[in-house]
Amino acid sequence: MRRYSIWALARNALGYHEGWERAWRSPDPKPDYDVLIIGGGGHGLATAYYLAKEHGITNVAVLEKGWIGGGNTGRNTTIVRSNYLWDESAALYEHSLKLWEGLSQDINYNVMFSQRGVMNLAHNLHDLRELKRRAHANRLNGIDCDFLSREQVGEFCPLINLSPDIRHPVLGATLQRRGGVARHDAVAWGYARAADARGVDIIQNCEVTAILREGGRVTGVETSRGTIRAKKVGIVTAGHSGVLTGMAGFRLPVESHPLQALVSEPVKPILDTVVMSNTVHAYVSQSDKGELVIGAGIDTYTSYSQRGGFNVVEDTLHAIVELFPMFSRMRMLRQWGGIVDTCPDASPILSKTPVEGLFINCGWGTGGFKATPGSGHVFAHTIARGEPHPLAAPFSLERFTTGKLVDEHGAAAVAH
Repeated sequence: MRRYSIWALARNALGYHEGWERAWRSPDPKPDYDVLIIGGGGHGLATAYYLAKEHGITNVAVLEKGWIGGGNTGRNTTIVRSNYLWDESAALYEHSLKLWEGLSQDINYNVMFSQRGVMNLAHNLHDLRELKRRAHANRLNGIDCDFLSREQVGEFCPLINLSPDIRHPVLGATLQRRGGVARHDAVAWGYARAADARGVDIIQNCEVTAILREGGRVTGVETSRGTIRAKKVGIVTAGHSGVLTGMAGFRLPVESHPLQALVSEPVKPILDTVVMSNTVHAYVSQSDKGELVIGAGIDTYTSYSQRGGFNVVEDTLHAIVELFPMFSRMRMLRQWGGIVDTCPDASPILSKTPVEGLFINCGWGTGGFKATPGSGHVFAHTIARGEPHPLAAPFSLERFTTGKLVDEHGAAAVAH
């Protein structure tokens, strides 16, 4: 792999930019590998990269049924933060945020990580108490978090409507200044390129149709491109995780829901932060292309469709227009949906499974993108060592039988 740099840009400019090599190879699958990663999204590619970089395991293939980054990675609203309430969640997301801060240099690819701050709004007395509680918990965990009064919210983001007469008046907010956004496509492409440079095979248009087992141990997979043998297999397929584990003979405590988002027409820079409201399930930021990126909560029904009910988008836009009256004149450019998998406690699963050699990474719900580097890092450790990484240990499958849940659902009011 040739490194990207200002010198490479200047050198290729002399040749009319016709000399750039492909970012990653498109090899045919080999008959067997040490590790197979099912799912070519951000988490799967990050897992493959850290297997090669941190553990020296390079005989790895990433199997993607479509194209790299074509699932949830290319459909999310790109928010990065670590201000979760419980110690277990905060530790995992903070680990991820620290990796985000050096990711572009690590993989030699500009993921456009912009630490513009993430603001969570409070609209009622319950919100105020919950956000103050979370701010104190974050500080105890060494995570930056400021509590802003109503007046300070107006100073930090002058666009917000601070009128006390709106349906959801702004009473205060928390602010994590190290949070922000990144470009989702670049994260997938960067990890794919970096993993490929270390010898990982990126195999697209290769759908897994069966998981092969012998004597309670995984031995490989059947795919649309033939049988591939492997000593270890990692499932990182988000909303389709239950489908894959069904092939292995066990069920997961997850549900799959549509999660919708939309973007406006591009405009000049007007919003230089991320504004979130869990009360109305709405969040908004502005992309590098000038589009307002607006996200909603999950649709209440379970589905594998990559579209949701219009009422969810409508409710979200009602709230956004109330908070930002000037946005009422914007035109919606496009909308879409992803398939997210949610656990009963709104926390992920990073775990071994009842099938020896088979590992599962799922259940991220609406919080998957922000965890991409950390998820890949700890999941690679779990696969390589056969035992969970200390940060991943609380998120095992066993917690649903022992009752030791990481209940972010009731604690931090996450949006799924």
